[in-house]
Amino acid sequence: MDGSLPLWRYILGRLLQAVPLLVGILVVNFLLIALAPGDPVTVLLGEYPAPPEYVARLRDEFGLDRPVYVRLGRYIANVLQGNLGFSFAYQVPVVRLVLERLGNTLLLMGTSMTLAALAGLLLGVVSARRPHSPLDSGAMALSLVGYSIPEFWLGQLLVLLFAVALGWLPAQGIRSTRQEYVGLAAALDVGRHLILPAMALSFRYIALIARITRAAMLEVMHQDFIVAARARGVDERRVLWRHGLRNAAIPVATVIGYNYAFILAGSALVETVFGWPGVGRLLFDAILQRDTPVLLGVLLLVSVTVVLVNLVTDVLYAYLDPRVRY
Repeated sequence: MDGSLPLWRYILGRLLQAVPLLVGILVVNFLLIALAPGDPVTVLLGEYPAPPEYVARLRDEFGLDRPVYVRLGRYIANVLQGNLGFSFAYQVPVVRLVLERLGNTLLLMGTSMTLAALAGLLLGVVSARRPHSPLDSGAMALSLVGYSIPEFWLGQLLVLLFAVALGWLPAQGIRSTRQEYVGLAAALDVGRHLILPAMALSFRYIALIARITRAAMLEVMHQDFIVAARARGVDERRVLWRHGLRNAAIPVATVIGYNYAFILAGSALVETVFGWPGVGRLLFDAILQRDTPVLLGVLLLVSVTVVLVNLVTDVLYAYLDPRVRY
């Protein structure tokens, strides 16, 4: 026996560890929002000079006149039943509101991370193949610039260049409003609107993955098994992509999973710049409107997503390197 845990037991242990983490996140999110300054009722009323009786009735209707610990208990009980509350501003259930926007955010995030992973891996491997060459220096300089540029600023530059100056791509929204498309034409229309926000959101992570891949590849390519493969006459491309990249994939997979939390935060800014109707834009609007149930619903969704992605990353790590299961 090698002394390592079976993979299924490792996964079960990680799932059990995630449960108290999610409960703690649930409580902390609620307390941060509940104890923050400001009153949702005041935002809802705006400039309307409402009488005190009407304000008190609204606070009672939304449950804002009860102690924090009572509201926390009710909130946890409702979440366990799948009820995330009712939006103050949109007057619809939070679950329905979030699910309507979730698909758009997943489309943007999935496209951005796929683009970042493919381009970053390719750039990192090519740079590691010829270290300190002009190609390597140029790629690393480009990655440094890409990592330094904020997503929202890059998004505005892309809009000015490709939408305003050249007129090649749309600047806002997820589909055209002047013409109704169906079938393949509708999918292509969404794809055209997706290009600029996906580029803006992925550019930083292309740079990060490229630098991590290059560093991991340079370390792996000096290992004994690489020297042995070359001594046996294995083709250099196979050595590079099959032997080298496979063994360098662990830190790359880790950094991709770790950065899902940051790409979720970045998507809120990118969705706002491009008018993309996703969860990030919903979070931004909920902050402005002090829509507490929506804020809590989106934060819970983000927290669960990050925990699940980290869980998948840990499982992938354990699969690629069984030593972590000891």
